[in-house]
Amino acid sequence: MQSVRDRLEIILSRLAKRAGDEKVFTKLYAEAARAAADASDARRKAGVSLGPLDGRIVSIKDLFDVAGEPTTAGSMIRAGAAPAARDAAIVQRLRQAGAVILGKTNMTEFAFTAIGDNPHYGTPGNATDARLIPGGSSSGGGVAVGEGTSDISIGSDTGGSVRIPASLNGVVGFKPTARRVPLAGAFPLSMTLDSIGPLARSVADCAIADAIMAGEEPAALQLVPLATLRIGIPRGVLFGETQAEVAAAFEACIDRVGRAGARAADLPIDDLIAEMRAATRRGTIASMEGAEVHADWLTSGASVPVDPHVTGPLSRALAVPASAYIRTIRRRGELAAAMAERLETVDALVLPTVPMVAPSTAAMAGDEALRDKTEGLLLRNTQVANQFDLCAISLPMPGTKLPAGLMLVGKHGHDRHLLAVAAAVEVLLAR
Repeated sequence: MQSVRDRLEIILSRLAKRAGDEKVFTKLYAEAARAAADASDARRKAGVSLGPLDGRIVSIKDLFDVAGEPTTAGSMIRAGAAPAARDAAIVQRLRQAGAVILGKTNMTEFAFTAIGDNPHYGTPGNATDARLIPGGSSSGGGVAVGEGTSDISIGSDTGGSVRIPASLNGVVGFKPTARRVPLAGAFPLSMTLDSIGPLARSVADCAIADAIMAGEEPAALQLVPLATLRIGIPRGVLFGETQAEVAAAFEACIDRVGRAGARAADLPIDDLIAEMRAATRRGTIASMEGAEVHADWLTSGASVPVDPHVTGPLSRALAVPASAYIRTIRRRGELAAAMAERLETVDALVLPTVPMVAPSTAAMAGDEALRDKTEGLLLRNTQVANQFDLCAISLPMPGTKLPAGLMLVGKHGHDRHLLAVAAAVEVLLAR
């Protein structure tokens, strides 16, 4: 059996070969990772294990604190920030579980925007074709798992930032119910919507990482028998403008799930989505709460360049009055309760994670209107889980030339059940 240290050295040598053009990782912890790998190998030799994450190679998004260094969150503004006094809560938990933390992965500035580009630290090329967008905001995490330089990568998801890169890079991405995993030491975007979730090659690996980050004992998932499964398909606005290839792959998946005995039926939610859009017309929750996080430099002006795709929406949201924000939050609570009622009859909603495969980075860079339209489509389906306070997972969906994702959305707090459902669907789709 290959040692953890040997696996780590293979990855480090791969990264060393492209060191001059490294865009997936913003920082490597080579020596600390070697020490953690050696410790894991020594435990294995002695017949001791810290659990299923012991010796797994894990990377973390550049918004998690690591003691002794500034947390840049993909921005030049933060490059001179005070060093973190301690590791983020999830970083502590991962280390205690024996994870080998390889480095920090690139992200869009301040975790805003879904394309995955970063004008300061470069844009990671998609794992299947470097000319394509990686998806954001956890861009480096999606690519690191897709290309095999990490077993697991930890991202954050405020409107789809784990599931979008998972879908476009052909990996699994899990967004837990908000507040399931502690946000302490994670640079914030939206205190209401932020969730911390893993990207990995399998549902099982996502479940292990999620349990450890949530402070639970990781236990093997018991697959949900497909014959007992009740699936809702939210046809309507979330299915508009879906690429033909993605739509065909989705219908083939639904057909397979149905043949395996699951009951799939349309479950309309367009009315609730329209109400949520109306409630956030003055400003999205993420942009209003993000504007509060960044109010100081937005008001006084930034001393270094900031991505205009970030400053634009945040500046506009800064002008929204507190009364409008409070009304939005109150209405969101009512709509989340209405959605919970709507979902009582199903185990999960199922839909394409995003309605497309990854477009080219060059096309996005050269056409603002196309970029805006693409960004809206990338976020459209995934943000529903954040807005209505649900959990969700993206699985690689067979049947397309480039990667596309199948998204399962579960009830608030039913994270383990959703993961067990996803594990059963994953087995079916792999056949």
